[in-house]
Amino acid sequence: MPIGNTQPSVRPAQAGRAGGAVVTPSAHRKGARPRRARGGLRAERYAPYILVAPAVLIIVLLRLYPLLLGVNFSFTGDGEQNGTAVGFGNYRELFADPLFQTALGNVGLLVLLLPVAVAIPGLLATFIYLRVPGHRFYRSVYFFPAVLSPVIVGAIFNMLLAFDGPLNAVLSSVGVGPVDWLGDPDLAMFMVVGVHIWATFGMALVVFLAGFATLDAALLDAARVDGASLRQVVWHVIIPSLSRTIQFVFVTTMIGMLTSMFGLLYVMTTGGPEGSTYLPEYYIWIKQGQMNRPALASAASTILFMIMLVVGLLQIKLLERAGKED
Repeated sequence: MPIGNTQPSVRPAQAGRAGGAVVTPSAHRKGARPRRARGGLRAERYAPYILVAPAVLIIVLLRLYPLLLGVNFSFTGDGEQNGTAVGFGNYRELFADPLFQTALGNVGLLVLLLPVAVAIPGLLATFIYLRVPGHRFYRSVYFFPAVLSPVIVGAIFNMLLAFDGPLNAVLSSVGVGPVDWLGDPDLAMFMVVGVHIWATFGMALVVFLAGFATLDAALLDAARVDGASLRQVVWHVIIPSLSRTIQFVFVTTMIGMLTSMFGLLYVMTTGGPEGSTYLPEYYIWIKQGQMNRPALASAASTILFMIMLVVGLLQIKLLERAGKED
């Protein structure tokens, strides 16, 4: 009587054709492994394309295709010429329009003011990083305007900068005459840009603080031991160490100025006085929303896109140069 794990007396028959070569399990495994390996390599080769395909499809359908439609639409006419090819007629009309010329001039003004828009959050982030008294409080206060709607910000500064507003009242109390901050064509654009910088520098501040997290503290300690002043620390240690962060903030701030000032312009000046505060974004809205000139607005959008493209390529160039230097 069998007891325990006694092996069966009859072994299973070998698999294979009758009279042919017998394929042993080891031979089968040797033949299957290369096939599985080839299949695995093929799947590994195509996996990145399959994973990226949905994102590429979305970008093509929702970004590139409308962009190409808009560019194509800019070469057609408006009104009775709707759908009729007019060549570069819309572009000639744009560059002959004094308002669009003013808008392009204001883009140049934004470029000139860009270092100021970057320097303010950079300096404030430096003070926070160096732990000046109350730095935790200032970190929250500085970011607070960034969460406000541009409409709210514009309404607040409309009251503050009004001809009979609080700012002119303060100036009158010290013997200075009232200033028409938003009614003077030479001042209005500077006021709008200043309010935009005040309202948005909190985001750049956060980017700078993230850059400071990567700063080597040993460099600052060495500078302090050597007796470097604050100006020397900023110029010789902080700026070189944060060069890539500064370049990123430069480009994102410029893009924000070109595409995020519509709310302030609409509430504070509505493009005035005398069209002095026009920007391409506001001009596009006027042509499309007020004058029903979609083809002309498409031409202006294409020019704005070209400006943004130059800024983007400049960013890539700067980042590549910084990477080579690293």
